[in-house]
Amino acid sequence: MPTLLGIDVGSSSVIAGILSGKRVLAESPRVFFKSTHAGSKVEVDAEDLLRAVAAAIHGLSGKAKQVDAIALAVMCPAWVAMDKSGKPLTPLVTHQDRRSVEIAREIESRIGKKKHLAITGCRPFPGGISSTTWAWYRKHEPRRLKRADLVGHLNTFLHRHMTGARVTDPSNASFTGLYNTLSLKGWNANLCENIGADPNLLPEIQEADRIAGTITQEASVRFHLRAGTPVMTGLVDGSAGMLLAGANHGQLFNVCGSTDVLALCTQQPRPHEQLLTRALGIENKFVMVGTMAAVASALYWARLQFFQGMSIEDFRKEMFRLAKLGPAAAGTVKFEPYMAGERTSLEQRQGGFSGLTLASTRENMLSAMLEGLIAASAARLPLMQSSGTKILPSIAVSGGSDHLDRLMRRDWSGKWRFRSVTDATMRGLGTLTPKD
Repeated sequence: MPTLLGIDVGSSSVIAGILSGKRVLAESPRVFFKSTHAGSKVEVDAEDLLRAVAAAIHGLSGKAKQVDAIALAVMCPAWVAMDKSGKPLTPLVTHQDRRSVEIAREIESRIGKKKHLAITGCRPFPGGISSTTWAWYRKHEPRRLKRADLVGHLNTFLHRHMTGARVTDPSNASFTGLYNTLSLKGWNANLCENIGADPNLLPEIQEADRIAGTITQEASVRFHLRAGTPVMTGLVDGSAGMLLAGANHGQLFNVCGSTDVLALCTQQPRPHEQLLTRALGIENKFVMVGTMAAVASALYWARLQFFQGMSIEDFRKEMFRLAKLGPAAAGTVKFEPYMAGERTSLEQRQGGFSGLTLASTRENMLSAMLEGLIAASAARLPLMQSSGTKILPSIAVSGGSDHLDRLMRRDWSGKWRFRSVTDATMRGLGTLTPKD
């Protein structure tokens, strides 16, 4: 069994781990990097992220130099344009970015909603489907792109600096809005032409477990690695978690934390405009995803605003008490659960309270938040079932160390068995076997 170095790049931090199969033999301290928020723009400095990756690997105290291969799991999208040397011409524009709403409308009006959905598996959601970001830069900052030699997502950027390869995998390609996702047959010329993207700037698409290149001499110094170490193409972090869950046809995987992601693995995708449909990254399988962009982050915002004098433990107890009481505890107060927008809407939705009166209490407001989130969580199940895929009764669950996942599935219809999977992204990378 090969020993792997797993590199997990999330939305705010990097962790590196040594893996033997699904066992984590060693893990680095978490290394954080900053996202810059300016209005609807959300960006990460690309060089800062490279430094964070190097620091995480360095945190393994030399163990990374002994591995047989390297596996990457990355947040997605994280779009960037590079020059011939690999130098970033733009920041990494993350999935939280919403600057390109008008561009998204233009793309969909030219292609057509049904056609775009049938080709890519998704509507062109601003920032969440990176064709909108590319088109935004072509319209608003064209000079930045004049020297572009390669355009892609985070795994493409990492490979350019670690191996020199120009690659991506089907899971990342799915979120470009330029890929024939449903057929897995490469870049779509019409979609590229629609936004004025040169297909020659796009990376080669390889399955996630393929060896895309080896660590260069220069990268060995920068990233504390052994020159010549094989690096697999890599995949979206959610796909790594699904691999740990089993990635069987009909498998549901739920990650509950700051965001709440419910994903269905299928071999027969049936795109829906309220879901994100993408390739798994290997094995010709697909993942259909329903995301709640702010769950724990919304509730702990409420603690900071309304319950500052209450300990975190007491606040958790209060959440469970109110959830047990049900909607009656909210009184007349209602809550729209979009504190971080909605990933399946072209428009940027916002959270909000309604039904407030002078008699409303902080408990009413917290209860309303819980009820809004719980209802949104339950509403995803019928969407998954509408895919026609027979859903397996055993659901893998990750995250939710505070048992928030139990609250979120209070109103799920049907009979389910829940099994916990820990360290899902990192251990999921350990299921990959490097292939030439």
